[in-house]
Amino acid sequence: MGICHRAPGSLVDGADSLMAPYDYQIPNMPIAISPPSTPKSKAPLGSARGSADKKRQIVCFSDFDGTIFKQDTGHVLFDNYGCGTEQRRILDEQIKTGARPFRDVSEEMWGSVNVPFEDGFEIMKEKLEMDPDFQAFHRYCVENGIPLNVISAGLKPVLRKVLDTFLGKEKSAYINIVANEADINADGSRWRPVWRHDNELGHDKAISMTEARQNAEAECDDDTVPLIVFIGDGVSDLPAAREADVLFAKRGERLEEYCIENNISYIPFDTFADIQREIQKIREEDDEATGGRGLPVRYNPGANVWRRMSGNASVPRSMPPVSEELKEFFQRDNSTQEKTTRAEEPTRSQDISDFFYFILRSAAFRVFEVMPGDEIHFELKSVTGRGGCFVPKTNID
Repeated sequence: MGICHRAPGSLVDGADSLMAPYDYQIPNMPIAISPPSTPKSKAPLGSARGSADKKRQIVCFSDFDGTIFKQDTGHVLFDNYGCGTEQRRILDEQIKTGARPFRDVSEEMWGSVNVPFEDGFEIMKEKLEMDPDFQAFHRYCVENGIPLNVISAGLKPVLRKVLDTFLGKEKSAYINIVANEADINADGSRWRPVWRHDNELGHDKAISMTEARQNAEAECDDDTVPLIVFIGDGVSDLPAAREADVLFAKRGERLEEYCIENNISYIPFDTFADIQREIQKIREEDDEATGGRGLPVRYNPGANVWRRMSGNASVPRSMPPVSEELKEFFQRDNSTQEKTTRAEEPTRSQDISDFFYFILRSAAFRVFEVMPGDEIHFELKSVTGRGGCFVPKTNID
């Protein structure tokens, strides 16, 4: 009978971790994708300012294998207790070339592992090396109330076990893990991923990042938008990276190369000390420019614009209800229309075309921080029953 692992205990007998513990306390806060809640009567953790001042919520997401740890946890198990190094490299190549889907190849790799769960981690202690500055970054996040999340295509019980081992259970518990579950036999004869999403990826990081952003926004004040940070090293991190406001790409690795090749904005890093310094600069920059309100200074409209326009949270409160006439609008093609106006406070629209322009104009106020008097150009492309696209035409960047 299989055992569905959730958060296994520590590997080390009589000790909480392999590393010497820091002398700081983990606050009693929920572990979730969304930001930890803070009592309204208290200033945010790590804040040196009074409760009247506001700090923007920053939420960090990091890849695990090759980022927090220099090696790949799965590869360590496959090479030593599974298909072996040579076959694993062949299977890896099938993923890279697109010959087989990631999910199929991963199931074959994990299916080759034959070792009891606890026993498999003896080799981990020998083979894995954590980023030398990750513990200090972890401490920085704890002291400043920054939620820290691992987002991975790996198996959650494996990742949790590794963090418990290297950080200790208490400090590991501060880190939320967004990954696949696993069904592992007690004797270790079967390791089966329990996929987070029903698609070829198994875990679509973009979906998880979108859900995280929505959760974070829901817990923030009405006039505040959280800043989403992603940290990664490989091209497989790109779907998640595109959903972030600030992207950190490990220097010299494939994600950085891809960013350079495709002109994607990113911040290079060698260790988590670089990330910590940059996040502190971003916090100070944002605090000075915005006071923690409205849109962040570092804001990725590509991850937000059209999702905001289509999501319930982005609908202006004064927008009229959807009529049957409006629903019929989507059932036919419409020739390209163009409207130009002076930005002004949105008012109730009187017809369908004005209604859609009302949405676009409202989005411009919210997303692009358009001010009254600015000129806005929008083009309404052909819309069918399967959806369409509203495109800023534009003198708005």
